[in-house]
Amino acid sequence: MFSKRQPKLDTIVGPESILKGDLTSKGTVKVDGQVEGNVTADCLVIGEAGKLTGDVTVREIVVGGRVIGTIHATDGVDIQRKGDVCGDIYAARLTIAEGGYFDGRSTMQHQKKISYIGDNAAVNEI
Repeated sequence: MFSKRQPKLDTIVGPESILKGDLTSKGTVKVDGQVEGNVTADCLVIGEAGKLTGDVTVREIVVGGRVIGTIHATDGVDIQRKGDVCGDIYAARLTIAEGGYFDGRSTMQHQKKISYIGDNAAVNEI
């Protein structure tokens, strides 16, 4: 669930909690309750009982519960076997476990490095 680059857990929305409004964190956010608003974080983990309604902008997200909204992830999106995503996904990597659900469009984005040689620009995918 956690990669080696993922920082420690910074913010937890507990199972009996409902957060209404936008949430921004430089660390990892875990949602076991409900969030109604946009989330911007380094990493986001939606627990099996968690539900998020809003747009997500992260480096990486693991979905074990439900997300309704657009996901922008610079690294990856992992939908686990009980995970449910309803919305579009923009990410460099998308993984859906058997039993996971995804309803939307997926756009794979690769990191691009632009090198300038004289007056011409060359785009190299990393």
